[in-house]
Amino acid sequence: MSESVAIVTGASQGIGRATAIRLARDFSALVLVARDQARLAGAAADLHRQFGVPVYVLPADLATDEGCAAVEARLTDRADPVEMLVNNAGFGLAAPFWQLPVADADRQLQVLVRAVLRLTHAALGGMLERRSGDVINVSSVAGFTTGGRGATYVACKAWVTVFSESLGLQLAGTGVHVSALCPGFTRTEFHARAGLEADKVPDRLWQDADAVVATGLRDHRRGRTVSIPGVPYKALVVATRLAPRGAVRRVSTAVRRRLP
Repeated sequence: MSESVAIVTGASQGIGRATAIRLARDFSALVLVARDQARLAGAAADLHRQFGVPVYVLPADLATDEGCAAVEARLTDRADPVEMLVNNAGFGLAAPFWQLPVADADRQLQVLVRAVLRLTHAALGGMLERRSGDVINVSSVAGFTTGGRGATYVACKAWVTVFSESLGLQLAGTGVHVSALCPGFTRTEFHARAGLEADKVPDRLWQDADAVVATGLRDHRRGRTVSIPGVPYKALVVATRLAPRGAVRRVSTAVRRRLP
């Protein structure tokens, strides 16, 4: 493999695949991580055919210790350093928290929080030694609100955003940059796979995955620690940060009644 390597988790579809496409133009090699090995191999073949760069697959279930350890081993390989990590893997759950098997909620916590923590920690060691590297953690505007897709999901995404912001501040001047990409409703398979109804969402709130990724990468390269694609979502986040928590809860409840 080449020196300029990027790793993308959840890379077989949606925002992860759109990210891999964008990074294939900038990096000498890619490593794609996902659970579905067949789909991952197809994505890798398409990227290699389109851009001519080496694309490697690393099948891993990030809800497990073994899956995280496999990706950590690649991130800590000093002989072939990783210059960028994009923590994108994640999924939604349609049922309210109290109706879910606790194992499902715990699995979501493992993928959306624990895996982000472990992989970021693994990546930072070598990056700090080289004084160069980038980590993008894909979060969500849902993390600035309450309700919406579910208590576990929004809590996990709130953690991802604050974790990324905190690291971004702590790493200032080190040559390593960490940021959170916080999209709103994005046209991917996310909702269908989670069993969430999306037909009630107004067209003006939908974004394309490629546009979301382009904004996130541009903001990251400009040194921003939080990227929120789309004017409506920027306004939403400003409002939630300025308004009292009680008002945020009331607005979230009203929106939840109209949206999935």
